[in-house]
Amino acid sequence: MARRAELGWREVNRRFVTGAGTRVFCVDTGHTPEPGTTPVELARCAGGTATSYEVVRLEAVAEQVMARGTEPDAYADAVARAAQEAVAGDGVVAVKSVAAYRTGLRLDPDPPSAAEVREAARRWRASGHRRLADPVLVRHLLWTAVELGLPLQLHVGFGDNDIRLHQVDPTHLTDWLHLMSGTIPVLLLHCWPYQRQAAYLAAVFEQVYLDVGLILHHAGPPRSRAILAEALEVAPFRKVLYSSDACGAAEFFLLGALTFREGLGGLLQERVDDDELSLKDALRIAAWIGHDNARRVYGLPGRDPEHAVDRLC
Repeated sequence: MARRAELGWREVNRRFVTGAGTRVFCVDTGHTPEPGTTPVELARCAGGTATSYEVVRLEAVAEQVMARGTEPDAYADAVARAAQEAVAGDGVVAVKSVAAYRTGLRLDPDPPSAAEVREAARRWRASGHRRLADPVLVRHLLWTAVELGLPLQLHVGFGDNDIRLHQVDPTHLTDWLHLMSGTIPVLLLHCWPYQRQAAYLAAVFEQVYLDVGLILHHAGPPRSRAILAEALEVAPFRKVLYSSDACGAAEFFLLGALTFREGLGGLLQERVDDDELSLKDALRIAAWIGHDNARRVYGLPGRDPEHAVDRLC
């Protein structure tokens, strides 16, 4: 801590973010308890050699709409307009929902009717609460994401104490995934302890992808191989993505990258040693998970053979 203070936060951020070796960041900008580093600032921390893109958090968009005093009759149209405006900005590549924190994932899969949305908006406005936590309005946001046409990130599994862990098993989304099949990619974020359930969904639904980023901070290198192995038991190699889930201290950028690399590298080396994979195939899988899968699903330009695409928060 003394050395950190001596260097100063700017130099600490530069060293850790640069040391992570990441060249593309996809940043959730909707984390509201404290101001977060913007995509532009994050790229600057990496010495100007990185590119950053934005992920729009839909609950934050809806909360801004309600904070403006929007009438319940106008809520649905106002959210649709605000969401369209938010994703029209430069560098937006995806949207995100934190339904897991607000209601859990045991949601009615069908789109809510206009009357249901109007009544739920009336209840929310009358409550005086800023935080969106109504199941009808959360459902409405999921279907809004489908209309927007961009990839949708969904937090799954481990989180803070707002999470009710038994309610955030991603298989609760099965009926919804059937209904929205053929529309947009759905990315299940972090997933522990449901990495096997998420892997199953990625195996049976063309539009589903996953990562295990957040839990690797907690498990560390010794357990990261086992967690990644469980995620890769049935998930197609083209459906798993890297994520550091770095949020807060810059150390998490380097820790996330180090833990992931050691875990995946050890797992793939084990399979090469056991003659389950050729070295060429192992390197191809590492490239897919480290960057190619993310570039494909988010529509990012180019291909970088050395550096990961990091999906944050």
